[in-house]
Amino acid sequence: METIHGGDVYRNPDCIDFSANINPIGPPEEVKQAIRDSLDKINNYPDIYCESLREKLAVFHNVNKEQIICGNGAADIIFRYVLALKPLKALVADPCFAEYEKSLEYIGTEVKHYKINQTTFCIEDDFLEFLTDDMDIVFLCNPNNPTGKLISHSLLLRIAERCKKKNIKLFMDECFMDFLSDENKKSLIRYVCEQSFIFILRAFTKMYAIPGIRLGYGICSDIELIGKMEKAGPPWNVSIPAQAAGVAALEQRKFVEYTKTYIAQERDYIEKNLERLNITYWKGSANFIFLYDKRNLKELLLENKILIRDCGNFVGLSEGFFRIAVKDRASNKKIIEVLESLN
Repeated sequence: METIHGGDVYRNPDCIDFSANINPIGPPEEVKQAIRDSLDKINNYPDIYCESLREKLAVFHNVNKEQIICGNGAADIIFRYVLALKPLKALVADPCFAEYEKSLEYIGTEVKHYKINQTTFCIEDDFLEFLTDDMDIVFLCNPNNPTGKLISHSLLLRIAERCKKKNIKLFMDECFMDFLSDENKKSLIRYVCEQSFIFILRAFTKMYAIPGIRLGYGICSDIELIGKMEKAGPPWNVSIPAQAAGVAALEQRKFVEYTKTYIAQERDYIEKNLERLNITYWKGSANFIFLYDKRNLKELLLENKILIRDCGNFVGLSEGFFRIAVKDRASNKKIIEVLESLN
């Protein structure tokens, strides 16, 4: 069995993990304490409706709690969405997160691919031509994983308008959106209440550094769809500790703002050093950096106890593409020193 994702620290012990894009600051102490406190309640089943968490999320995003579904990580939400809708034909923009296509393949959906420009790695106006009358669903990730690139907001609005006109569902993965300083301007959440064809995916995993807890959620004003998604998988899918962690995390406004500044500074530090070392990379907006190197960089860095993400198994990419997380200064300095020694 071979994992197609980053974060495999179990088979790569004692490595600095640059392969998973997790907040290097770590979980807020208040979140960890909430998890500890919740352990006194684990003799009960979790709240099957995640009422407290959904109420907090509704206030946080200024939506109705009925428009929110919580899940066992973002992947759980993706699979429930696809199982609820059972689309015949879907569009994905490559390269992108593998779970979109995996969920679609699971039910036999015909998947059409838009190949992102491999010079800029930006989705361009020609994407609109792929939004045809026979398309049921479009999956987009903004900022994109693994490139970190944002979709032009004006283009995104045109994509949404065309989807509405063609009766196409628009699934927007915004799991890295909360690292942006101007998140509210770039997100489509503010359009959800009036546009029922838009579904927004978010997760607590990256910003709050709790991938081991598994907590994601979706926002959509199509209440019938939310109901179908709730029935599309097993009940009690969000544990008591996960629900407690989410409620506590939503209170950590200062933590989030500090993280945004911290990540921007450290990303700039890495990018300047990559330029100095003449390593090709693409400027992005998330907490990771997408780069290209002809050498087998993953193996070379692994020899130095550094784990990075080889992106050669992303659809639309070939060998030589890699992704590295933005971490703390000591770790970032270490990877730059190793890259320098390899020149």
